[in-house]
Amino acid sequence: MLLADKIKQLREEKQLFQRQLAEALEIDTPMYCKIERGSRPIKRAQVVALAKFLSTDETELLTVWLADKVSEVLNEEKELAEKALEIVLKNTKN
Repeated sequence: MLLADKIKQLREEKQLFQRQLAEALEIDTPMYCKIERGSRPIKRAQVVALAKFLSTDETELLTVWLADKVSEVLNEEKELAEKALEIVLKNTKN
């Protein structure tokens, strides 16, 4: 839900309506509302489109999007999460 909170914050800071962001993503407003509530996943391409529409850092939004994905998987595997992260970190440094 990190990304959901972030895009809601950005939208409110820019005083935009949910329907405006839905239009930018070419989806209907109810579907966008679900994304903003965190009850519907958002695609990578949609994150990029939102970053452009909101004139915000694309890398930051994509990082938060990826963090959400990782958190979702790790929360389902709490016993293995720490060890799995250690392995990932070790292998990504190579």
